[in-house]
Amino acid sequence: MSVFDFKDKVALVTGGASGIGRACVETFVAGGAKVVIADLDNSLSDQLVRELQNDNHQALFVKTDVSDPDSVAALVEQILQQYGALHYAVNNAGIEGERTPITETSLENWHKVININLNGVFYCLRQQIPAILQSGGGAIVNMASIMGSVAAPGISAYVAAKHGVLGLTKTAAQEYSAQGVRVNAVCPGFIKTPLVEKHLNPEMETRALTMHPIGRLGKAEEVASTVAFLCSDQAAFVTGSAYGVDGGYLTI
Repeated sequence: MSVFDFKDKVALVTGGASGIGRACVETFVAGGAKVVIADLDNSLSDQLVRELQNDNHQALFVKTDVSDPDSVAALVEQILQQYGALHYAVNNAGIEGERTPITETSLENWHKVININLNGVFYCLRQQIPAILQSGGGAIVNMASIMGSVAAPGISAYVAAKHGVLGLTKTAAQEYSAQGVRVNAVCPGFIKTPLVEKHLNPEMETRALTMHPIGRLGKAEEVASTVAFLCSDQAAFVTGSAYGVDGGYLTI
């Protein structure tokens, strides 16, 4: 059950089929919002939409490649055609990419990660902001990472992209907050999602635990709760900020 009221609002979540994105979708619908899931995974997205509709929630899946500006434009156009408005957007779609030192990182990997994790956020903002303005205002949350503030060896493209996301967030907030579109970022630590669990062997998980003073990994719903707060009227004076949901990782 959501503590936030999103009744009669429309929320978009990119990468919304699983992990943190799915948790955001479920939090929005719990608050009464109509939700649009933008993802490349047809099977997971269709399954989630069916589950939500069976529970009498309004949900729509639009297959979207955020690294393609035309695909993003078509997504927002379809949202406006279907629901007539867009109030909230969560730019969550992203990948980690290869784990290699900079000198061994392929150009293909570099461009792929940057195109999805950074350019994709830019393409989304370009389309979402006018739609939200047209709808009377709202909020956008960009999914950054603890790696938007620090670094880690082997994932240079990911680190660069997430640093860039924080810069885009602050710039968009300066440009559009006075017009009624608040823009913030959330910076998760290690969150127990299918993507993270895929890469964490027992030794790596033990090491990750020691990097979070709270003594455990995070949960997707804990990130989603912060996202929901930032979209809600309770955060009406919050914009251009980056919220760590990291169990204290960035304090070390």
